[in-house]
Amino acid sequence: MRLLVIHAHPVPESFNSELCRTVVDTARQAGHDVRLLDLYAEGFDPVMSADERRSYHDDGPPAPVVAAHIAHLRWAEGLIFVYPTWWYSQPAMLKGWMDRVWRPGVTFTVPTPDQPMRPALTNVRLIGVVTTLGSPRWFWTFLMGAPGRKILLRGLRFCTAARTRTFWLGLHEMDTTTDAQRRRYIEKVRARIARIPV
Repeated sequence: MRLLVIHAHPVPESFNSELCRTVVDTARQAGHDVRLLDLYAEGFDPVMSADERRSYHDDGPPAPVVAAHIAHLRWAEGLIFVYPTWWYSQPAMLKGWMDRVWRPGVTFTVPTPDQPMRPALTNVRLIGVVTTLGSPRWFWTFLMGAPGRKILLRGLRFCTAARTRTFWLGLHEMDTTTDAQRRRYIEKVRARIARIPV
């Protein structure tokens, strides 16, 4: 499978970056064709400019950096997001990437009075998430309603193939985990990535 890994953490020596390396290495060892978008490392600008917003619904060409990321999306059959959950959702870097790259005509059609919004990124048939969270599972899930999970596995999934499969892996209470707990989580991530069908 052609897998696009989207990573959003600013610190290369972080545990989250180790998770990203685990995802990429395991997927390649399993025989997948893998591309990595490391948004912080490449200096992706998550801020949509006024001119970009004005032309958001136009059919004209996007900015070159956005066009390059759109090409990666159109190449992919599976998307795996690796990021820390901050304030219950994605980091601003990743959210800005979605704002700028998941454009009308690329990932969805704009609704009209006669036609509802429809998915346009139907080449994608897998969305996976590997994340860490500071909050306890009960707090994030039941009190907050798991907003970050809904954004990706409901919102973005709508833009993909009708039978897109999803998975979510999250290590909660990250700030107080032991090294042994982190090692177990890495092995859990490795095992899940290894099960993705080629």
